[in-house]
Amino acid sequence: MWAAPLAINNLLAYGKDSEWSVHPLQHELSAHYDVTHGISLAILTPHWMEHVLDENTLFKFREYGINVWDIDPNIGDMEIAKEAIERTREFFKSLDIPMTLREIGIEEEKLETMARAVIDHNGGRVGNFKALDYDDVLTIYKKAL
Repeated sequence: MWAAPLAINNLLAYGKDSEWSVHPLQHELSAHYDVTHGISLAILTPHWMEHVLDENTLFKFREYGINVWDIDPNIGDMEIAKEAIERTREFFKSLDIPMTLREIGIEEEKLETMARAVIDHNGGRVGNFKALDYDDVLTIYKKAL
């Protein structure tokens, strides 16, 4: 019961910039559709991870793969990162939850509107880990279909 208020009131983010931009993407799904927060985050997260993975973000994905998934730290950094993303996807699948937006009733018709709203509600870009613009958000939504 204590964890939920800490997560919701943003107390843990005080004094630092939040890096995780997939949350605002999910909020637009909930604004337009009756979708479960956790399931739609599980659908979007692997696509977001793949989209933001590059040489500048690689270190965080490497760290995540080693510390969360116990991936061998002696293989290549990009291999670790990609394996971490795949294990994340497989974990969500193992929970027997939907893995595409279509499975939860979301089609392409509102993706542009939702992508625009994400950007408009966040001052033109979203996220600090790797800032996303409208085209980035729309691409992630489309990949998640």
